[in-house]
Amino acid sequence: QVQLVESGGGLVQPGGSLRLSCAASGIIFSIYRMGWYRQPPGKPRELVAIITSGNSTNYADSVKGRFTISRDNAKNTLYLQMNSLKPEDTAVYYCNAWYAKPYWGQGTQVTVSS
Repeated sequence: QVQLVESGGGLVQPGGSLRLSCAASGIIFSIYRMGWYRQPPGKPRELVAIITSGNSTNYADSVKGRFTISRDNAKNTLYLQMNSLKPEDTAVYYCNAWYAKPYWGQGTQVTVSS
């Protein structure tokens, strides 16, 4: 049974930082392309960042230079370091694993507000 469990979300002031984690089980983590997506209130889900099995990364233009995606294959864990957070980063953040088909976590809420 595949499980992706996100953690690390919360309330942060503009300009602050958060680090999201996604613990994976039930998959051969190292061969999966992993990603973070988010769904702002009232909007569709969108790509934030992805990291391939070879550690190549790709980011949405809106987060380039502020967010960093990384993975620890020994711990079966995906990370998203988010710096210089803005109110428009407020969303539910989802972990995604893709090889032959996609798997999703349950999401973690990130709220950026003063």
